[in-house]
Amino acid sequence: MAAFAALVAVAIFLVYGYRERQPSPGMAGAASEAVAAPAEVQPPAAPQPAQSKDQAPALEPLEPAGEAKPPTAKAPAKAALTGGGAAEVLYDPNVLPDPIKNTLQGIVVAAQSGNIDEMLPVLQENELPPMLAATAVSDPIAYWRKASADGEGRDILAAMLNVFSSGFVRTGDGKDAVYVWPYFAEMDLSKLTPEQEVELFRIVPAPQALEMKKSGKYTYYRAGIGGDGVWHYFLQ
Repeated sequence: MAAFAALVAVAIFLVYGYRERQPSPGMAGAASEAVAAPAEVQPPAAPQPAQSKDQAPALEPLEPAGEAKPPTAKAPAKAALTGGGAAEVLYDPNVLPDPIKNTLQGIVVAAQSGNIDEMLPVLQENELPPMLAATAVSDPIAYWRKASADGEGRDILAAMLNVFSSGFVRTGDGKDAVYVWPYFAEMDLSKLTPEQEVELFRIVPAPQALEMKKSGKYTYYRAGIGGDGVWHYFLQ
């Protein structure tokens, strides 16, 4: 009986609700007069696009290409040089002189190819081959193949990309200026900050990096390019 009474109550509510929504004759007449009178038509509002729950918010416009900024949150502002003094650690390749940019681009493109022979044109653009070891190397490509783990030099190419993607410093001035990658090659590793240690582990295998921290000396791959774009060295 309770369920039946509830159904009756709902039916009464629907009937009266429907009647209340129907316009009375007087109201209908007034409505027709209102329709007959000319009225100023307002333009419909522009529809707003529907946004689903999962739709991501609109992103802010990106900065124009070529205006990349070096990271500032974790990047050290200065590196204490092993010979005394300090040098600014740089991360933005856009600050490099154009000759260095050209050399660096050639190295990176060749290294990304995975073929060590692609490095030959880059080497030939130098006045002399870059220094690769304590003694002169007459055939850099053959030397890299022999020194590599796979016999093809691909781990050497990977090391180049890691080194040249790190922070760097400038040593010397004017014609004697040389840009050095990574900046660890010019600083005391026993005084690294936690942020700098993370950067070091990105370049150097952990066991070797820990030994470097103890000795304070960087002994992994390093590279130097002069202000005129000459590739001076890439060696351990």
